Amino acid sequence: MIRNDQELQCTQERIAFFCRLVAHMRQVESPANFRYMASGYLAEIEKMHAEVMAYLSRHASEPVPAEAA
Repeated sequence: MIRNDQELQCTQERIAFFCRLVAHMRQVESPANFRYMASGYLAEIEKMHAEVMAYLSRHASEPVPAEAA
């Protein structure tokens, strides 16, 4: 879970890196290899995107949920 704006920025950079990686794989791998290789990255992108949305849904004045502390 993202706890602050610095972690938000790092997560967004990681998402962008994984997206570029998957986009590159789409161009250079066979369809079967692409699906196999990209699935883990795509799942991680989805997970990180959900964390970003959860963080951005909280107002800056709201406390970080206990499980993230």
